[in-house]
Amino acid sequence: MIKFFFLVPILMCAIWVWYLNEHGYTLKEGLKGFTYIFIFNAILIGFFVTMIFVTK
Repeated sequence: MIKFFFLVPILMCAIWVWYLNEHGYTLKEGLKGFTYIFIFNAILIGFFVTMIFVTK
């Protein structure tokens, strides 16, 4: 399961790029969204990794 954690931010960024293109925004205008995506995913992955070590 842990080997697939890298797919979550890639998928979310792809969805964000699609959203920006559909609504006529540039990637530079959506930079703040990418920052939020990476912060959210870092917290999420950190939580799951911590839970893996706690429950072993």
